[in-house]
Amino acid sequence: MPDPVQSQPAPVKEAKQKNKPKNLPPYHVVLLDDDDHSYEYVIEMLKAIFGYDETKSYSMAKEVDTTGRVIVFTTHKELAELKRDQICSYGVDHRVATCQGSMSAIVEPAEE
Repeated sequence: MPDPVQSQPAPVKEAKQKNKPKNLPPYHVVLLDDDDHSYEYVIEMLKAIFGYDETKSYSMAKEVDTTGRVIVFTTHKELAELKRDQICSYGVDHRVATCQGSMSAIVEPAEE
């Protein structure tokens, strides 16, 4: 006589797809142009805050100067807000006598 425990099929494990974590929506950190900061300041700041190299930093400095804004980073909202705050508290550009403080940046939702 067969053992009833051995003749039963093994239980099928359900995939836990409903508990799968969702990706956080992306946000852009946008650097805004002004006339109180030099290219050197922008390059130095982007290298310090984001770790960008000289070429990428210069390219972004040129874009913000030309268009009035440049997306410098895209990430989840909490980190985007931190990076914006770091930009806004980076300090005065000592190369420009009329400079009163840090550059401005905003956080905005990235189009998905």
